[in-house]
Amino acid sequence: MILLRRLLGDVLRRQRQRQGRTLREVSAAARVSLGYLSEVERGQKEASSELLSAICDALDVRMSEVMREVSDELSLAELAAMATLSEGDLLRPVLEPVSLPAPGVDRSAIAPKAAAMDVVAA
Repeated sequence: MILLRRLLGDVLRRQRQRQGRTLREVSAAARVSLGYLSEVERGQKEASSELLSAICDALDVRMSEVMREVSDELSLAELAAMATLSEGDLLRPVLEPVSLPAPGVDRSAIAPKAAAMDVVAA
């Protein structure tokens, strides 16, 4: 399962680390406890919109930029999750195989070949 709070925490941590800032510096600037900010960054706590705004202000980064990065990470996580599904889960027959014998042809000679064919919508 993809947890949005984990993705958000990862993005916030990367933003902070890019600036070379400590949790202590950002927590003081955002007026949030160091422990709580740490839990948000680790994806253990949900950040309210007010808290997220305060953290973004403390990092001097637009919330829309953070959310865009979270959205990109979410898209990648969804694609990765889809890639782990078995091929059988992804390729489901949409139509039943149909054999149409020519007039005068014995149908029993065609049945094994028709059973081996699958029609799959891509």
